[in-house]
Amino acid sequence: MWRLSGRPGLCAVQRLSCGVHHKVWREKSDQACQRALQYKVGEKIHGFTVNQVTPVPELFLTAVKLSHDNTGARYLHLAREDKNNLFSVQFRTTPMDSTGVPHVLEHTVLCGSQKYPCRDPFFKMLNRSLSTFMNAFTASDYTMYPFSTQNPKDFQNLLSVYLDATFFPCLRELDFWQEGWRLEHENPSDPQTPLIFKGVVFNEMKGAFTDNERIFSQHLQNKLLPDHTYSVVSGGDPLCIPELTWEQLKQFHATHYHPSNARFFTYGSFQLEQHLKQIQEEALSKFQKMEQSTAVPAQQHWDKPREFHITCGPDSLATDASKQTTVSVSFLLPDITDTFEAFTLNLLSSLLIAGPNSPFYKALIESGLGTDFSPDVGKGFEDDRIEALLHKIEIQMKHQSTSFGLALTSYIASCWNHDGDPVELLQMGNQLTKFRQCLKENPKFLQEKVEQYFKNNQHKLTLSMKPDDKYYEKQTQMETEKLEQKVNSLSQADKQQIYQKGLELRTQQSKPQDASCLPALKVSDIEPTMPVTKFDIALAAGDIPVQYCPQPTNGVVYFRAFSSLNTLPEELRPYVPLFCNVLTKLGCGILDYREQAQQIELKTGGMTVSPHVLPDDSQLDTYEQGVLFSSLCLERNLPDMMHLWSEIFNNPCFEEEEHFKVLVKMAAQELSNGIPDSGHLYASLRASKTLTPAGDLQETFGGMDQVRLMKRIAEMTDIKPILRKLPRIKKYLLNCDNMRCSVNATSQQMPQAEKEVENFLRNIGRSKKERKPVRPHIVEKPTQSGPSGSAHVNGSQIVRKLITDPTFKPCQMKTHFVLPFPVNYVGECVRTVPYADPDHASLKILARLMTAKFLHTEIREKGGAYGGGAKLSHSGIFTLYSYRDPNSIETLQSFGKAVDWAKSGKFTQQDIDEAKLSVFSAVDSPVAPSDKGMDHFLYGLSDEMKQAYREQLFAVSHDKLTSVSHKYLGIGKSTHGLAILGPENSKIAKDPSWIIR
Repeated sequence: MWRLSGRPGLCAVQRLSCGVHHKVWREKSDQACQRALQYKVGEKIHGFTVNQVTPVPELFLTAVKLSHDNTGARYLHLAREDKNNLFSVQFRTTPMDSTGVPHVLEHTVLCGSQKYPCRDPFFKMLNRSLSTFMNAFTASDYTMYPFSTQNPKDFQNLLSVYLDATFFPCLRELDFWQEGWRLEHENPSDPQTPLIFKGVVFNEMKGAFTDNERIFSQHLQNKLLPDHTYSVVSGGDPLCIPELTWEQLKQFHATHYHPSNARFFTYGSFQLEQHLKQIQEEALSKFQKMEQSTAVPAQQHWDKPREFHITCGPDSLATDASKQTTVSVSFLLPDITDTFEAFTLNLLSSLLIAGPNSPFYKALIESGLGTDFSPDVGKGFEDDRIEALLHKIEIQMKHQSTSFGLALTSYIASCWNHDGDPVELLQMGNQLTKFRQCLKENPKFLQEKVEQYFKNNQHKLTLSMKPDDKYYEKQTQMETEKLEQKVNSLSQADKQQIYQKGLELRTQQSKPQDASCLPALKVSDIEPTMPVTKFDIALAAGDIPVQYCPQPTNGVVYFRAFSSLNTLPEELRPYVPLFCNVLTKLGCGILDYREQAQQIELKTGGMTVSPHVLPDDSQLDTYEQGVLFSSLCLERNLPDMMHLWSEIFNNPCFEEEEHFKVLVKMAAQELSNGIPDSGHLYASLRASKTLTPAGDLQETFGGMDQVRLMKRIAEMTDIKPILRKLPRIKKYLLNCDNMRCSVNATSQQMPQAEKEVENFLRNIGRSKKERKPVRPHIVEKPTQSGPSGSAHVNGSQIVRKLITDPTFKPCQMKTHFVLPFPVNYVGECVRTVPYADPDHASLKILARLMTAKFLHTEIREKGGAYGGGAKLSHSGIFTLYSYRDPNSIETLQSFGKAVDWAKSGKFTQQDIDEAKLSVFSAVDSPVAPSDKGMDHFLYGLSDEMKQAYREQLFAVSHDKLTSVSHKYLGIGKSTHGLAILGPENSKIAKDPSWIIR
């Protein structure tokens, strides 16, 4: 996977969403940290020497830094009482051309190694493990291989596979052909068909550069840092990838993937000694020290600013074609290894550009000059703005994410990569103290930094980008010329060899694969029961149910409210997402939108509003529709946060027409920018639109219908008619008629939380007259909570008001959205059964089985798409999809073959067990304290229902899998829907059964 990053923009603090365990857990939470504090500097452990042991109390962890005696490999262990343990190894990879060699290498090392010579051990391990995360990333100057798991045996298994893959890969030529690039006949078995470029990375990068923001960021980095490795495309430029040879790939591995150029990282509660022993025995003991040549010299400073202009593809969903120019002004800042300077400049960048109170926003966005500023951008500041930013860091250090280890390894990667001190980077408490001290000693501290790094900095790049209607045509033309040049240089013997190699690759891809050399967990390693979540439900303000879930949240309070949309008139429904987007951004009560933004930043960790369509667990044509209000704050700010919610509910501001226009344009642009990354999700939403009543509403709220509606609104010259809809929606939504609330906090905070929620609910209005639901068929459904949830305290329970549509008839629809991309996103959806039906568990396992054992080979390996597979949603929609796919109709045919394969039952018990492991790794993925109890609050799922489902998953058998394949997936069995996002397609255009949009 390719991610664009140089020495990164200074935005890491915002990215680091930290998690810390609560003080009540002290006795337990200190175990891992206390153990790590016992290490002594100079101590030798399994070929490593301890260099430093540092407690980092603000993140509740102890950092142990080591180095490997023989090779000089560096090692950082962060001991923390967190079961979700993480490993990563990163290499400094500094390519000097745009052939994408580090990226193709990242793909190819995962295709088999000395100890695990089977094809594609990486994808196979996804089904032989309970990992909570497995991936690999190629950045501009490093390549990283991280995984995480909660199971110690699994950790050892994955570590063994990762070490062997990175240090002893096979790097077979056919794997290079498959993953990188190759010349191959369009139909490999017919030498009469034309030769074309194929390859996973080749197609991935073609897809990546359909995203104009990526094109811009890539050029920005290349032109701001032109002297060395940052002047090239580390992921590979599709026009340069075909210059890469297999020999160059092997050479790059030999010089870069060596322990002397490696940084090892482990995190969590498992024992450090065990990790060191395994890494030493399985990898490092086989190497000697090597002199590195991967260091990046400092970029020479310019003596005068530079300007460049580039072009990109047209954005057919953009709001105003004449306003599609992107402009940025960028500056070279000091080296990221200067931790405190980087921290200060990070804060300074936020003060300059983030939010409606920043000078940048006022000068640019509100003047009507631009709709959204490019995220790459870099007078005095009010104390309150500085405080709001420091408060944000405090909340981020306390908020617990489930993937904290991954956040940490990503956060330190760039600094450590250039020999900066990763431990210093983690000591945010010290940096905050020093920052406050600098401000106190010198009130002009920040102005002087602006002067130094922005006003007087000659290393300044102005980059502008405009769409060119012929951009993709020109790209295709250049690719065609490249192809002709390659093909014309081939002799008859070369062509014959290419044909033979193509057949050989097909044969290899189609061969049954023996993965028995790989380590694996067994189904018996999965916990038979799930942990119970305790909560209480009490009525507040008379009759409003509130769910209280005590959790070790580290002094943070999480509040949510869910309000039904049942009484909202139909014609207002498409505007609900826009209403949610702007509700907390237009001002409320006596606060204008700037003051409101300031208060939200000062007193909360964010206030969000989003529409939700929640499926019923037992009926496909029944669902709940509503809006979820969520926010979090430090305990001391709870009264202020609840007061802000009261004002937003009672006195929201809908008068600011100019600011509303700005918000609409930004929202429309954001939706349009998101399509290249989420095209498969848009295709799947559209494909399921006509299969259930909930699907239709989901497409309205979050599908291509919404993208197009926002584009239309953003293009309106007079936006008043839309603004007038907002108070109408408010009337139906912002009251406590059909509402429920939830609070996750520590048990000590609950009494205060109860009081504040009670006040809030008493403060907000109720409708004068009872409003009738717009749709007559309402089902009242009490949520099930057994004894474990102790949910019947005071006899209270949550009653959900679901909508049902007894007249609904599912029908087939096929839609092709023609977009100017060189790749396709394909979705096919099938209506099956709801969550509580015993067949749901079998279909869940079947989706995983079809992905791992059939679709991965057909769509990625043979078809060259970046991704593809099958999945089953909670709501019973079975989806087959592909992502960044050079094919479309052929992929739909592969979906058909996958169904035939499932019906034929050509899979073994081992295959079924692997699919179960993979499904359970998702079912049992860690849940953050802030999200515990949400399945019950939103979906009405009790622990008993989830346990029953768990038992159904365990009980899935070969017979059940073939039975559900026949029963639901065959042609004519259930209703299917199809959708494709992608370039024009003559076959589809001639087929009248397709709707072309």
